[in-house]
Amino acid sequence: MRVPNSVVLPVGTHVDCCQEQEVAEKTHDIMARITAMLAERKSNLAHFIDNLEGSEEPKFYMDQWERLKEMESCTLTILNLVAVNCTDQHAIRKLEATILKHVRNEELFPEVVRVLPPVYRQVEAAIADIAESEEVADHGMMDLQYLLSKLSQHKNLASLSRELLQDILRYLHRIGLVVWYEEIKHLESTVFLQPTFLITMFKLLVRHQLVQQLESIS
Repeated sequence: MRVPNSVVLPVGTHVDCCQEQEVAEKTHDIMARITAMLAERKSNLAHFIDNLEGSEEPKFYMDQWERLKEMESCTLTILNLVAVNCTDQHAIRKLEATILKHVRNEELFPEVVRVLPPVYRQVEAAIADIAESEEVADHGMMDLQYLLSKLSQHKNLASLSRELLQDILRYLHRIGLVVWYEEIKHLESTVFLQPTFLITMFKLLVRHQLVQQLESIS
């Protein structure tokens, strides 16, 4: 919801545990809940913005107002839910085909037809080499300036500037090859070369009944 022009493909698993009619009902229910959630979010943002604009001293709340307006402008496209039986390889391949079909849709992803300068590919390949090297920890976290110095050691990248690297990192972040939270002050100087590490960490921390599991530990 905070990423500009996001596209989300909901995937429902455990189809093998449901009857065909139940899958259809659950799919309809999930999509209805998502639609309601987006409508509520839009309404809440509009309400908060109106409150700030109607306050006695609106100039004191300009930072909050700008953040809310930025969130309000973020469009979110929700694709139709795909129900998958994860025990069926054919179903997995069908899901892969569906994802590829959406990714190649120029209306959803204009970047797919963008012609990139050769340096983008060179930096991408060099970052992949650095991420797989033994000197990089499993978490793949690296200081931005240190990453620049490492890239500058590669052939054809000796003159790579920090500004150009940041532009390339924004692109690589958008397509999911790295994670760089440049808008977060405490993280703007850190690049995550291994996005899968973050996924693994979040799966450990953000999960169903986590509080109850922690409370059960003596």
